[in-house]
Amino acid sequence: MSRIFISALWEDIIMANYEIDPSVLKPFLPNGVELDLYNEKAYISLVGFMFKKIRIFRVPIPFFGNFEEVNLRFYVKRTESDYVKRGVVFINETVPYKPVAWLANKLYKEHYISIPTRSSIKDEESKRKIKYEWEKNGNWNYIVAETSKESELMANNSIEEFIFEHYYGYTKVDSLNTIEYNVNHPRWRIRKVIDSSFDCDFKAMYGSDFSFLNEQKPNSVIAAEGSAVSIGWQRTYF
Repeated sequence: MSRIFISALWEDIIMANYEIDPSVLKPFLPNGVELDLYNEKAYISLVGFMFKKIRIFRVPIPFFGNFEEVNLRFYVKRTESDYVKRGVVFINETVPYKPVAWLANKLYKEHYISIPTRSSIKDEESKRKIKYEWEKNGNWNYIVAETSKESELMANNSIEEFIFEHYYGYTKVDSLNTIEYNVNHPRWRIRKVIDSSFDCDFKAMYGSDFSFLNEQKPNSVIAAEGSAVSIGWQRTYF
């Protein structure tokens, strides 16, 4: 069994999913993988979730406490013989702590930044209201979803299954080299999204390639309970 590098709880996950022209993603596509499509369409997701009870090599890191992560990611796959590895590529990942960002960037060549974040999660009768915020250039961006408190199994071949069921991370080191790592978690239970709203300056956060998303509504907004998650220490370079 491979050694566990980071383990934590990922909870109250919200994903706003946008259909995107594959040509926009090609410059960010790592060598050796191809876009993973749902109904022949490419998607990119704005994601918010709570990162809790972080451990590094199974050692608790209590001074980080619980914090928000916001990221922008898209979906890829890598075929080895008859086995298809379905994974994600991150355009950017946002956390409030500089040591977390530094560690991820140093060891996994990821694209973390550290900026102020905050969150609010409230239960009201049968509903749960989740809000993630992050500050960029003096402005607070946000993603908000009102969901059911109860959860259910996700349906086979659904957009939820496509978005959530990716268990590898791929990082573009340069035009020739790619890092692959494994992300382990059980199949998540989903919550029904009743309402949602967003205010994200995609250009300021993710660059001019994604500025068009400022004017585009998400094709779907989905939510999951989340679970314990672990990321293996083993990294494959190819």
